[in-house]
Amino acid sequence: MAITFSDLHTESGLKSLNDFLTGKSYISGDKLTKDDIKVYAAVLKNPGDSFPNVSQWYNCVSSPLAASFPGKAVGVSLGGKADPAQSAEAKSSAADDDDDLDLFGDETEEDKKAAEEREAAKKSAKKKESGKSSVLMDVKPWDDETDMKKLEEAVRSVEMPGLLWGASKLVAVGYGIKKLQIMLTIVDDLVSVDTLIEEHLTVEPCNEYIQSCDIVAFNKI
Repeated sequence: MAITFSDLHTESGLKSLNDFLTGKSYISGDKLTKDDIKVYAAVLKNPGDSFPNVSQWYNCVSSPLAASFPGKAVGVSLGGKADPAQSAEAKSSAADDDDDLDLFGDETEEDKKAAEEREAAKKSAKKKESGKSSVLMDVKPWDDETDMKKLEEAVRSVEMPGLLWGASKLVAVGYGIKKLQIMLTIVDDLVSVDTLIEEHLTVEPCNEYIQSCDIVAFNKI
């Protein structure tokens, strides 16, 4: 249900707001919202100790707004009195546009579309990150003369969204040859182990050191 505050430039209006803010930090809920910005714009200045709840709320809203506008203000004052009919029309229009408040100008269709696309991207990213797996991989060199330090550097140089390399160790194979055994964590919908091996680890430049890769263990997290 919409909340209505009237005449916030008067003591009676401020008293009504002060009573409403008893036990509250913000107008709606426990975080700064457009409701706070709309009411803040109607309050001419911090009323001080006369209305302590309003004063505390005013400071809470002022801090994030000041951080958003780091330039140095010289101070302005607003004068003039609106025609009563125009004022009533403006209040009616503001009531109809509660959900469309934009501090930086009118919200265009392009702005709305961009906002919807950002929200969709966020939801998509969260969905993609829902499933993860832990993988243990054997990475085999060409021979006993392969520099295993450079081999591991080549493996870890492969980066992609959803891939995290973990602990590793060298394991003796025989005839002086060692293989690299390494842990990795992947986001299932972002990383394919087969693609990782076939298109990254066993092609240039990594294949200068890596002969082949085998999956030792694959577990869902």
